[in-house]
Parts: sequence; structure tokens; C-alpha cells
Amino acid sequence: MAKRLKTALIYDFDGTLARGNMQEVSFIPSIGMTPKQFWDSVFPQTQKADGDGILMYMQMMLQAARDNGQPVTKQALRDHGQDVALFEGLRDMSWFERMDAFGDQFGLEIEHYIISAGLTEMIEGCPIAKAFKHVYASKYVYDDEDVAIWPAVGVNYTTKTQYLFRINKGVFNHWDDERINRFIPDDERPIPFERMIFLGDGDTDVPTMKMMHTKGGFSIAVYDPETTPRDTTKIHRLISEDRVNFVAAADYREGSPVDLIVKGLIGRIAVNAGRMPADR
Repeated sequence: MAKRLKTALIYDFDGTLARGNMQEVSFIPSIGMTPKQFWDSVFPQTQKADGDGILMYMQMMLQAARDNGQPVTKQALRDHGQDVALFEGLRDMSWFERMDAFGDQFGLEIEHYIISAGLTEMIEGCPIAKAFKHVYASKYVYDDEDVAIWPAVGVNYTTKTQYLFRINKGVFNHWDDERINRFIPDDERPIPFERMIFLGDGDTDVPTMKMMHTKGGFSIAVYDPETTPRDTTKIHRLISEDRVNFVAAADYREGSPVDLIVKGLIGRIAVNAGRMPADR
């Protein structure tokens, strides 16, 4: 039996695997604010500071929690992650199990990754956390009592692209710049770009989807099936602008369009790599 080839399914989180922003479900209400009140306060402060929007929202989460007498701990964030509104077909892990089994038919070892501006700690607490090989997302640094004291990493829409290279080279951290910048021959990289599939939800994922598309991988733009047709029109424009390969509703149940698209792409990756079920 030939060695299985590592193949990556890479996901944004908010709007891709879960409806809305992860902070809005239980964390923001827990500090006595509505999502609108919180986000409406972030943008003016970001402009005033001429700051990065991701780092600013993270710091303002900490400040708002302190002002409400609730310092943010790592465990509290993980607990809030349990409440994220996952799309259909994800919570029971059947999507991941199905993709793993489908890839195995072709001699492909499917690995699942997250690249998100959301919070690592909340993703680690969500019901599907164990499905992911690695999570590249924003995160805090903590004191000795596990209380968050400042943002350690802010992943924004342009910095997301670097994590495709970290997956490509097998660098499972944020800090190792030496390996990520070192020349490594393509045939020595654990997962080549042509064996990557990225799923994102729109504007904030455009640079990542475009890079995936131009590097020989595949990109799929998903949308919330409960949103208005206007949002669908916006996301279909990504195809006409040659930024993505496919558009589908964020429904991960068996037989859904995104299920069929990803299986088709896994099959194409196998064919391109010279792998067919008979090779096993």
C-alpha cells in the first residue's frame, strides 16, 4: 500500500463553521453589552488609535470585562466556546469523519486546520475542537492565574495568508519565523498547496482565497443559508473576479452542495497525485 498523502482542509471559523461572530453568543452578553453596543464602540476607538481592528477588539473585550467585574480567564473563554452556533452537520463531528473516510479511499490523509481572526481559546472550547490538527487564530497571553492580560496574537485578513505557508511547511506555531522564511524544496514540504482546500465566508477571507487559488489549491466561499439574497450576490461575485473556485451554502450535512464539492475536490487532488482507490 502506498503511503497516504497529507491533504489539508482549511477553514475560517466565524461565518464559515459557525453563524456570526463567536464573541456575540454568550461572551458579550455576559459583560452587560449587546453585540451592537460592543462593535459600535470598537471602530471609533480603532480609528482614534490608528490601530489594528483585531488587536483593538481583543483589548476592548478585556477592558469591558474588567469594568464589569469579570476578568477574562482562559477557562472562561473555553466555556463560552461551547455555545458557538455551529452550522448544520458539524456538531456531531460527522462532517470531519466523512471527509477523513472519503480521503482514505484515495490514499489521502485528511488533516483539518483553522485560520481565524477569532479567538483560539474559544475555538479550543467548541464541540468540534478535537477535529483540528492545529488552530491558527488570535489569542491572549495570561498571567500565573490564567487571567488574560493582553493580546498575544492578532490574526487579521491579510496576515491569514502566512498560515497557508505554515501548513505547507509544517510549522505549528506563530513565532517560528526562521523556518517559515527558510527555503525548503517543494518535494520536502509536508502539504503542497495543490493538496489544500480552503473554506471561507467572504470579504475578510479574500486574500487567503485568492492566494489559495493562484498557488494551485482550491477555495470555496460559503454563506449562511439564512441570510438575504444580497449576501449571496456578493459572494458569487468572487467567482467572476477569479478569487474562488466554488460558492455554496454553509450546510455540512451529507449530500449538501458543499459536501459534494469538497468530495469532488478530494477526488481531483487524488487524480492529480496519481492516486485512485485501486492504488490502496
